[in-house]
Amino acid sequence: MKVQALIALKADFPLPVLLQAAALARSTFFYHQARIQGADPQEAIKAAVREIFEKNHGRYGHRRVHTELVKQGWTVAKKTVLKLMRSLDLVCKVRRKKRYNSYQGGQGRVAPNVLNREFEADAPNRKWVTDVTEFSVGDRKLYLSPVMDLFDRQIISYSISPSPNLELTNSSLRQALACLEEGQQPLVHSDQGFQYQHVSWRKLLQEASASQSMSRKGNCYDNAVMENFFGHLKEELFHHVRYLSTDALTAALHEYIHWYNTERISTKLKDLSPVQYRTQALAA
Repeated sequence: MKVQALIALKADFPLPVLLQAAALARSTFFYHQARIQGADPQEAIKAAVREIFEKNHGRYGHRRVHTELVKQGWTVAKKTVLKLMRSLDLVCKVRRKKRYNSYQGGQGRVAPNVLNREFEADAPNRKWVTDVTEFSVGDRKLYLSPVMDLFDRQIISYSISPSPNLELTNSSLRQALACLEEGQQPLVHSDQGFQYQHVSWRKLLQEASASQSMSRKGNCYDNAVMENFFGHLKEELFHHVRYLSTDALTAALHEYIHWYNTERISTKLKDLSPVQYRTQALAA
């Protein structure tokens, strides 16, 4: 601390006077000054940490940054990565919960909770989950309706609209159903929103020989995986950015979902992205 103070003051005061006041030997001062002003031994790993953090748009905490460092060949502890990120002021965005509630009372037929919180699937296109989330951009709204495959947590289809109408949800479902192969008959789980009770939704499922499942009324845990996706989406994309238009947010949503599917690592998928996980699983 003495040496750092003297370094700061020596531009304004004679060094001998400062050394005498601090009772510090001249040789000791120059030794510690050289150490302080020397090259940072952690410069390379700090650069790697910053690159990973910025490449992933500030959405990775120290655990995911650590995973990427290990993939690059670094040998470093998670706690060290946390300290490095703190020293670099790299702070992962904090999640805030705000969700769109699509339940509007009885509008059609309610299906039983067949999924029953069994969020694992042993093959693609066996279990899908879906929901709608809302964004506010000034005085305008934007709604996202994704369909997720529980096999690899991949968003296999989605639609975006300024209105949470039937076409929003039906459109995302039609896109997903178009990807099915011969003999695939997924279980499609949602909440009890009016869109999912409507005859048009049930007809799409019936024509594809898919079956329907619904969360219990007001129970978000019955669709926890989709709620988790929305949480990450809002945290990593929306809450810390001011969008000037719904068009700007729409473009950002397209970019985010592509990144989420192809690049964003998931600890539940052996530190792979959904697309990487599916590719490896189907190749095995």
